[in-house]
Amino acid sequence: MTDNDLELKTLCNHLWESANILRGPVDAADFKTYIFPLLFFKRISDVYDEEIQNALAESDGDQQYALFPENHRFQVPEGCHWDDVRKKTSNVGKALQRAMREIEKANPDTLYGIFGDAQWTNKDRLSDELLCNLVEHFSLLPLGNESARADMLGGAYEYLIKKFADATNKKAGEFYTPRTVVNLMIRILDPKEGETIYDPACGTGGMLIEAIQHVKESGGNVRKLWGKLYGQEKNLTTSSIARMNCFLHGVEDFKIVRGDTLRFPAFHSGDALSKFDRVIANPPFSLEKWGEDVWTSDPYGRNFAGMPPAKSGDFAWVQHMIQSMSPRKGRMAVVLPHGALFRMGKEGKIRQKILGMDILDAVIGMGPNLFYGTGLAACIMVFRKTKPAKRKKHVLIVDASNEFKKGRAQNELLADHVGRIYQWYHDGKEVEGVARLVCIDEIKENDWNLNIPRYIEPIIEEETITVAEAIENLKTSLDAAYTAEDKLKTLLADAGIMK
Repeated sequence: MTDNDLELKTLCNHLWESANILRGPVDAADFKTYIFPLLFFKRISDVYDEEIQNALAESDGDQQYALFPENHRFQVPEGCHWDDVRKKTSNVGKALQRAMREIEKANPDTLYGIFGDAQWTNKDRLSDELLCNLVEHFSLLPLGNESARADMLGGAYEYLIKKFADATNKKAGEFYTPRTVVNLMIRILDPKEGETIYDPACGTGGMLIEAIQHVKESGGNVRKLWGKLYGQEKNLTTSSIARMNCFLHGVEDFKIVRGDTLRFPAFHSGDALSKFDRVIANPPFSLEKWGEDVWTSDPYGRNFAGMPPAKSGDFAWVQHMIQSMSPRKGRMAVVLPHGALFRMGKEGKIRQKILGMDILDAVIGMGPNLFYGTGLAACIMVFRKTKPAKRKKHVLIVDASNEFKKGRAQNELLADHVGRIYQWYHDGKEVEGVARLVCIDEIKENDWNLNIPRYIEPIIEEETITVAEAIENLKTSLDAAYTAEDKLKTLLADAGIMK
């Protein structure tokens, strides 16, 4: 284990301990509402202090120069620093709330609403003593750039997001997609430096962060992604977490907007949705009340393949995302429930229309219980505006349902599983019992049904044993049968039914 690993582990453990301070008065599902704003507030204050020291060093101790806005990423108004709140022993929640709101006001272009809507002044839930303990706990951690680099702090942040999801499964995990699943989707989309990336259901921002990491590991210039990351998220707290996530990963220029994507998409020019090179999402499965009333006369033409059923918004998300793909090199990956592959009625007609456009590149069936909040198996649908020649008029169908590690509460997709699934997708070749490039004419013959077992026959491994083993098994079975027969005779005799 390297020194960096040890530092990250220490940081993660300390941050998780802050959640234990809240445990009791605060439900586990709400930990993120309080912990993340405190973490970000402490980070901003510590970085501000570092910038002060750097400016003083540059100016031979000129205090006025050190306070110039040009010397700081973010402005911290007087009386709103972490240390100002730390001095409070009464009405601590009020001091926290004021400091956070004033910092948001002082940085309207970057930090508007970033601290969410936590009720810091609710003393029934957050007593002064509890908040003092929490503030002191965070005060033990130096969170400036010199002590906590952006990559380390970002890693700790993602650790916390997963821990909160694990702690409450559905409630906290609603906006969290397992990291390895995200990694698979990003590898398939293969974003490059300079390309635009959009997540219309961005949750805590994990897919955008993974895209940054992919570009970095591929040798690309991450700064060329600045200004090219876009996301929208309906939940206020979660959209705030996504923005904090980007800042804590060292990304300073992005656009993550709070709002209802299906009803009020944030990125458009007039009646045309904005176009992006890579579109990726894990939207809420089979969402009810998704916005059918708006879509009957959708100004953005998102019902081009048909109107989704009122009680399931799966194909509303799909059509929104397709309309958001750039015309030539647009690529897209979306997580959906398996039902989206075979449900008939309105969804069957939408599938037919989309398949006729020849933009569906692949369907990948995943294993069960990989996603928080549902034990159901999901699938990944991959789209490309321009498919490679050998894949035109075909859809690659992959059965990856056996690729997972069994867990007690949650199954897990490991790196080896991701590697195999990605290779099957990348190669696009037939692999018995796993992958097949299916002609669209065959799908048409199946009434546009994409249910994976129609196209992939699983390999049934027959157990082979020797003759001696077979005879021994037969003897064992016969002995068990005779023993059961004798026991039955005894029971019948005791009951007077048989002599």
